[in-house]
Amino acid sequence: MRSVSVMAAASLLVCGWVLTGITQGQKPAPSITTLAGDVQADWAAQKEQFVNAADAMPDDKFGFKSTPAQRSYGEQVMHVVEANGFILGTLGAKTTAPTINMKAATKAEVMAAVRQSFDYGDAVVKEFSDQQWNGRVAPPPFMGPSASRLRLIYQSMQHTQDTYGQMVVYLRLNGVVPPASRRGGI
Repeated sequence: MRSVSVMAAASLLVCGWVLTGITQGQKPAPSITTLAGDVQADWAAQKEQFVNAADAMPDDKFGFKSTPAQRSYGEQVMHVVEANGFILGTLGAKTTAPTINMKAATKAEVMAAVRQSFDYGDAVVKEFSDQQWNGRVAPPPFMGPSASRLRLIYQSMQHTQDTYGQMVVYLRLNGVVPPASRRGGI
């Protein structure tokens, strides 16, 4: 049990570093003193990184697949949109979920969907206090009978970062330098 806790803490720390840009040579984020502030800052950093990467692919390459068995670039973005809606919906927020075109296929449609998804997430993460982030809710079945809101939101961000890593490969295979790498980062 202790090793699981240590691993979870290490994962959150690494996720926080990545999401706040420390590993990419950016200036340090302002001092945040609350758990809720950390979540909001990490969500905002992830939103900027992911939306910028999604937008970096040219229109005519949104259907690109690295191999025939893989999702297209647009499908990768929409996978995160779908996962965001699913996880955010488990947190018990009062903010009404937007109606998102889950069949989005063109770059314009996909970009509208991803922006709606992350804007909804902005509103949701601002609803919860430190105490509420520690509150337990019914998670997706694969996470057990209950989980803290904090665990759920960071699981969502971890999933997004995993997909972002795949998208970076798609961008590079098409000669596009990911926006985060253009700022002197890795």
